[in-house]
Formats: sequence, C-alpha cells, structure tokens
Amino acid sequence: QLRLVESGGGLVQAGGSLRLSCAASGGTFSIYTMAWYRQAPGKQRELVATITTGPTTKYSDSVKGRFTISRDNAKSTVYLQMNGLKPEDIGVYYCNARVTPDGYAYWGQGTQVTVSS
Repeated sequence: QLRLVESGGGLVQAGGSLRLSCAASGGTFSIYTMAWYRQAPGKQRELVATITTGPTTKYSDSVKGRFTISRDNAKSTVYLQMNGLKPEDIGVYYCNARVTPDGYAYWGQGTQVTVSS
C-alpha cells in the first residue's frame, strides 16, 4: 500500500514562491506516474501537473510557465515548484500516484496553499 505525505504548503504573497513535496513510502516509487491536483474552495479538484516514469511532464494551461514538477526516485519524492503565485492558485494541493492512467489512484492528505493579494 503506497502512502503519500505532502508538505510545503503555507501562506505567501502574490508573486511569491512555494515548493511542495510529496514523500512516498510502501511501494516502488519509480513505477508510478505522479501528479499534483488542487481543489479550491467550492470547486472540483483539478489536475495541475503530471510527471511520468520517463520522465515526461505535462501542465494545465493555468500554471504552465510558472510551476515545475520534478521527481527524485532515489528519495521517493515528487516536487512542485510554484513561482509567480496568484490568488487563483489558492487551494488544497494533493499528491496522486498511479501505475497506469486507469489504474488505482493513491492520494495524499493534502497541503494548503494560500496566496494573499
């Protein structure tokens, strides 16, 4: 059973930066496609960025050019570097792991990101 633990959230001013981390345990991290999702208050959870085992990265249009997803297989950790934060980036950020696109999804507990304008 893969366990995911996010950290690094917090309060930052608009234009600032945060680096989220998601540490995995209990499985072979390198076989998982990892992703970051976020959920703003009153909204559905949305996909922010993914990184495959390749690794190949993909981003939502709303964060492209500002956020960078990366992984360190030796540390079983995936990161999300967030620069140029905007109030619309506010939400709970969740780490996600899947072996295949339609396979079972593991989730972390989430970390809160708040951006003040």
